[in-house]
Amino acid sequence: MKTEVAIAILYQEDKFLMQLRDNNPNIVYPAHWALFGGHIEAGETPEVAVQREILEEIGYTLPSTFSKFGCYPDEKVFRHVFCAPLTVELNQLVLNEGWDMSLMTPEDIRVGASYSSVSTDVRPLAPVPQKILLDFMETNGSSN
Repeated sequence: MKTEVAIAILYQEDKFLMQLRDNNPNIVYPAHWALFGGHIEAGETPEVAVQREILEEIGYTLPSTFSKFGCYPDEKVFRHVFCAPLTVELNQLVLNEGWDMSLMTPEDIRVGASYSSVSTDVRPLAPVPQKILLDFMETNGSSN
């Protein structure tokens, strides 16, 4: 049975909030940039799961205007992808999961890598989150 996850594209102006995953070889995409979110628990809808995960991971309550962007299934994981504006400054968020977080430009997303001030080097974007964001930028006419 596939794992189901709910993840969020959080955008502010023309940038996207990304999480640098922990540098732990036992997780998927260690030390890669990815989207915030996580596993859907038993009895949860994807909508409830994404709200819970974002609150747990960065202390952010999704605005009521959040919406479903799409689904990205592969051989192991079924990803429910939501999108919402990030209505607070980065310094108002509390990183409770992951190594670092950053607002990335469309150029960072296209290049597939971005600098982390915590790891003090350039880290790659995980391939699936990069594809999701490229699709989102294309759909929403993101410039740069």
